[in-house]
Amino acid sequence: MRPEKGTRAPEFRLEAAGGKTFSLSDFRGKWVVLFFYPKDGTKG
Repeated sequence: MRPEKGTRAPEFRLEAAGGKTFSLSDFRGKWVVLFFYPKDGTKG
């Protein structure tokens, strides 16, 4: 999956360590970097 440059990311929510929930809209107007990596200990 490769988004087109300039397109907006869809809204989503995620749970961080410690149980706090964040949504993309919490960061509206700020730069956001999303970094995904394979689960530790996998070939991925």
